[in-house]
Amino acid sequence: MTQTGAAPAGTPAEDARARVERAALELFAQRGFDAVTADEVADAAGISRRTFFRHHPTKADAVWGDFARHVARLEELLRSADPARPVLATVCGAYVDVNDYGPEDLPVLRQRMRLILTEPALQAHSQLRYAEIDRVVAEYVARRTGDAPTALLPRLVGAGTRAAAMTAFAVWLTDDRVPLREHLTRAFDELTGGFPSLGR
Repeated sequence: MTQTGAAPAGTPAEDARARVERAALELFAQRGFDAVTADEVADAAGISRRTFFRHHPTKADAVWGDFARHVARLEELLRSADPARPVLATVCGAYVDVNDYGPEDLPVLRQRMRLILTEPALQAHSQLRYAEIDRVVAEYVARRTGDAPTALLPRLVGAGTRAAAMTAFAVWLTDDRVPLREHLTRAFDELTGGFPSLGR
């Protein structure tokens, strides 16, 4: 989760970026986001301040990681989706697939999401990231419906599906006995089914 044009995994640039993100998440979790400086993260990662800012324009970007890749993957899944599949089911399925992490990725993901969802200092930055996801979804819905991306329905689907996903992440942080994918799937099943668990 960093910037567009990220170097492939395994390159020196990617390795440095990964070290920064691991160091940042550890320090932020231990001491709080506001109490840690970019210089301290750079020192812990064994890189210079200049290298830190080359990969992460702000401290908050180190929390989100290679988010541009995440957004690009969601966009790719939506562009290549079966046009015969219902719009909402397509969006929800793409969300689940783009958040399908391997077991080795879950500890870092847990640190990352706990900070994103609970750290007040990150909330303004998080809104910018959410807007990127909402834009991708709204543009897909607009292509399928003929609406403008800024119209009510595309924006509603974007905001609604993202809220369902973030709620699933929040529940997963409090209960990891159930895999993240199952939390996401259940959240989207409720959304697409009009909350069938509530009855009629």
